[in-house]
Amino acid sequence: MTGLSRRNVLTLVGSGAAAGLVPWRSFAQQAAAPSLPAQSSGGVAAASGRRHGLSIFGDLRYGPDFTHFDYVEPAAPKGGRMVMQPPSWGWNQNTQTFNTLNSFVLQGDAPPRMELTFDTLMVSAADEPDSLYGLLAEAVELSADGNELRFFLRQEPKFSDGSRVTAADVAWSLTTLKEKGHPVTALPMRQMASAEAAGEREVLVRFTGHQSRELKLLIAQLPIFSEAWWAGRDFGASTMEPILGSGPYKVGAMSPGSFIEYARVPDYWAADLPVRRGQNNFDVLRIEFYREREAEFQAFAKGLVTFREEFTAKTWATGYTFPAVTSGQVRKKSFPGEKGPDYQAWYINTRRAKFADPRTRQALGMVFDFEWTNANLFFNSYSRTTSYFESSDYAATGVPSAEELALLEPFREKLPAVVFGEPPIPPVSDGSGRDRNLLRAASTLLAEAGWKRSGSGLVNAKGEALSVEFVIDSVVFQPVLGKYVDSLRAIGVAANVVLLDAAQYQRRQNAFDFDVIAARFTIGATPLEGLRNFLSSDAADAPGSQNYAGIKDAVVDAMIAKAMAATDRASHRAALSALDRVLRAGFYTVPQWHRDQHLVAYWDLFGAPSTKPDYGFPFETTWWFDPDKAARIGKSG
Repeated sequence: MTGLSRRNVLTLVGSGAAAGLVPWRSFAQQAAAPSLPAQSSGGVAAASGRRHGLSIFGDLRYGPDFTHFDYVEPAAPKGGRMVMQPPSWGWNQNTQTFNTLNSFVLQGDAPPRMELTFDTLMVSAADEPDSLYGLLAEAVELSADGNELRFFLRQEPKFSDGSRVTAADVAWSLTTLKEKGHPVTALPMRQMASAEAAGEREVLVRFTGHQSRELKLLIAQLPIFSEAWWAGRDFGASTMEPILGSGPYKVGAMSPGSFIEYARVPDYWAADLPVRRGQNNFDVLRIEFYREREAEFQAFAKGLVTFREEFTAKTWATGYTFPAVTSGQVRKKSFPGEKGPDYQAWYINTRRAKFADPRTRQALGMVFDFEWTNANLFFNSYSRTTSYFESSDYAATGVPSAEELALLEPFREKLPAVVFGEPPIPPVSDGSGRDRNLLRAASTLLAEAGWKRSGSGLVNAKGEALSVEFVIDSVVFQPVLGKYVDSLRAIGVAANVVLLDAAQYQRRQNAFDFDVIAARFTIGATPLEGLRNFLSSDAADAPGSQNYAGIKDAVVDAMIAKAMAATDRASHRAALSALDRVLRAGFYTVPQWHRDQHLVAYWDLFGAPSTKPDYGFPFETTWWFDPDKAARIGKSG
């Protein structure tokens, strides 16, 4: 069976895994930069004056004279191609089809990796949790109060048509993304007061004074467009016209809904910069689109796809027996997962009155038998997810610390008692697939929430039946949900599963038109802005946000605010652990499962750096085509 969704990630800073902010990496020895003092007013930690990098709390691994990142091969050769189906994506991107090349707005379904065609002011280092270094900008300067940020552009940047990237382009891009961009980007940018060109190569960004420490990093990683190219065009509309960019790739051959190729720009202006050296090595990155994973797997077995990350436990355990594997033409390898929060769950849509009572939501989760599912469908290859910040130091454990209590105590009257004890964890079943004790406990909770038996079902005081519809976009979800639906029906819940095509699914997801939906998020190794889009009241009714559960909770908002106001990593960690306790006590989701590895299969055509960075898996930008390997297995690039 499957790990369900691939990574549907928030396109925010701090996560090397984030699609939409694909990191660009390296492989060398560099002296660490000295730590910088913290900013006093919610700004990025920094000292006054120009500097080559930014981080949330001031710690930078690479000094101003670094030549490349430590996790890439700086002499990696260029050439060849990689054909893949991406394991992660963001914004309005879709892995099953595409009908627009405008990836940064809500309208339409865009192909993943459109971000490779655009440069940003700065880029993240995938071996640090939240550090950025200059790309379009050679330096940055933060005001003493943290409310003004100046970017100083390099002289060399140019778009792929040869025109120069100017400060006016940057200011126009930031302003337009705030006004018309996808909600994932536009929502946090409300605290950007203005962006203006202060000269041909200088950009001044002003903030409201209410911004988070992370917003400056988000802005530094947004795509920069050509204002002249967009003149007379509607930025918010879908378009199949390739958009002019300045990035290492540009759109090549494509067939909408079938495939798209990104062609490497041979005279890319930034190829030898430290933040780009040893990266973007393939002449062509081709993405194939499949509506079902079995079709994708068969294409891989035939060599039509040359790289895939496996998310189906059964396939990983039993499926790789085709001739190319036994002959050694195809390799299987596991890579360590990223250090950072990773949360996968079914999200219960609390915008719907039938799910308003947390006891109803808790009951729905109680009957999911993970132990049976893991043993019978997953080959016991997963662990149960318990925390919104799984696989990180932010996950709440034990009773609240003194630091957490100081944050929670002012809200004690608004919070259930469990918040002040051990955090809730999903129940462990007897593994039978029909644990009678858990079914009885769930029925008791539903009765307490006002649901009464009526025939074979449950109704509320108004006579309305309790029904749950799971919305999915692939048949691969059905085996897990089949057993889950049976258990829900056993306690009187009218449960069913609806399979939609990719476009319908995206529309209903954006409009929150579902009872329950599944998603997996990685929101950055140092979560800040992503918290708002994922969990805040402001995002709950914003179409296209990732607050799928519709969480509107003043205490959740307060804990997010505390995390954003933190001036050091310890206080940030305490705020997130407190937030985790509040969320888990709300039973907004049914936690699923996780595995702290990337399971990868690929045709033996590639070279790769010896080190995988801790905060990303940027295979498409740091690997390279190896013609000698290709010759040995008798396959061209």
